[in-house]
Amino acid sequence: MRILILNGVNLNLTGTRSPEIYGGETLEDINREIAQFAESFGAQCDFLQTNFEGELVEALHAARGRYAGVVLNAGAWTHYSYAIRDAVEGIDVPVVETHMSDITKREAFRAHSVLSEVCIATVMGLGKGSYLKAVEILCHHVKK
Repeated sequence: MRILILNGVNLNLTGTRSPEIYGGETLEDINREIAQFAESFGAQCDFLQTNFEGELVEALHAARGRYAGVVLNAGAWTHYSYAIRDAVEGIDVPVVETHMSDITKREAFRAHSVLSEVCIATVMGLGKGSYLKAVEILCHHVKK
């Protein structure tokens, strides 16, 4: 089983941007841990981080027929990108939304996700553990 881990805008700065919120590990460090964890479920991961909304939408479109599911941290796009929401809704691939921080306990503009309604689950507030829990949920969902 192959799963796609998609990271959106500014997540390339993980480890240096607001480490008190996102932790001190780089995205590459976290990706290595995700890949190792996914193997325990018989899954292999591909990773993409982009600061370009259209590229993220294209990656979601390309997931059809290629991936069993997607773990998506859209970053700030979570709060307003109806283009990403429509892509998630349109691909018929299970998507788990994830966030390292608890977006409901941050600034008011971050409290709402336009993606949650079209994802099979949302995991937040567990730091890098949010990705691991999202992988676990996705793998269990796919194996049903």
